[in-house]
Amino acid sequence: MLKFWKKKPGEEAPDAAAPEEGERAAETEAAAVAPAAEPDATPAPKRSWRERLSGSGFARGLTTLFARNPVLDDALLDELETCLITADVGVAASSELVDSLRARVARREFADSDALLAALRTELVARLKPVEMPLDVGGRRPFVVLMVGVNGVGKTTTIGKLARRYKNEGRSVLLAAGDTFRAAAVEQLNTWGARNGVPVVAQSSGADAASVIFDALQTALARGLDVLIADTAGRLHTQSGLMDELSKIRRVLAKLDAAAPHEVLLVIDGTTGQNAISQTRQFREAIGVTGLVVTKLDGTAKGGIVFALAREFGLPIRYVGLGESAEDLRVFDAQAFVDGLVPALWVGVAVLTFGALVAAVLPFGGKATAQEDAEYEEIREERAAHASHPLPAAN
Repeated sequence: MLKFWKKKPGEEAPDAAAPEEGERAAETEAAAVAPAAEPDATPAPKRSWRERLSGSGFARGLTTLFARNPVLDDALLDELETCLITADVGVAASSELVDSLRARVARREFADSDALLAALRTELVARLKPVEMPLDVGGRRPFVVLMVGVNGVGKTTTIGKLARRYKNEGRSVLLAAGDTFRAAAVEQLNTWGARNGVPVVAQSSGADAASVIFDALQTALARGLDVLIADTAGRLHTQSGLMDELSKIRRVLAKLDAAAPHEVLLVIDGTTGQNAISQTRQFREAIGVTGLVVTKLDGTAKGGIVFALAREFGLPIRYVGLGESAEDLRVFDAQAFVDGLVPALWVGVAVLTFGALVAAVLPFGGKATAQEDAEYEEIREERAAHASHPLPAAN
């Protein structure tokens, strides 16, 4: 008779009393162990690095600068330096790059701007290769990864993506909801755990973060799990109280494993620009950062901050975030990253290739139409106005 008053499946009564911390942790862990159905039965094709990075400020600036095939002179090098600085590469790193290229231009090592661009690409890759060090979580069991970072950088989301990656590699994973400071942080991590079929050790909001992570490590040791990923409260690098909490977490973990945490990953928002430098410096001093994850590089990020971080700290860049899906958290690849930022084919190269093709075909009896002649002449005139390689006139 009163069936409509019954609680719907999945809803909670608004006046239900909250469970005790121990019961909450047990219920959360038990619920999260059950694997959930995969949300995407047929995932979309994986997009390339170039597709993800071509909209960055770095890529757009270089495209604008080199698409007109400029003359090799000091003005071009000055524009290049400005482009690098505005793309968050940093003043020092930009000056070093351009000074090196300027010396080579003076020695006439480059025939044209395309050769200069190729040299820039090589220089950029060389500066990132030393920090291209993938994270190996197979050295210890359990391998403890502590995630740190300021508010809003995508730290909890990155944890969920890492859990998916490691589980797909056949590893057993446990998550620790150590962010007891932010409202709904525990629920967010529980959602990622349920989505990936990964258990979560959690307590109620406001609990001691070090205690939660300590309990998680005990659980991981007892079950013989492969990887423990611990979330922590997002904090500004100027908040001394929360920064001290990170030191406490390290001390507490050392009671069970003197080497834990085995990896401290600092998550950096790629859109924050040069502020990422001060964040990295403060977190490294507080807890000893051992690796970086740079997120949100597919949006409005300029991309150059990766080069600034590599020059300033030399810390390994373990992963980069190139999108919202779990597959868009990529292992950092210096060559692929630079290829995505620096377009490989310029308009001038395409025009030159087209002109060479026409010049080769026509002498062998090919007859161009009036429309093709007109199009070719238009391209040839545009090329002659900017390029150092003018095309032959159409016959």
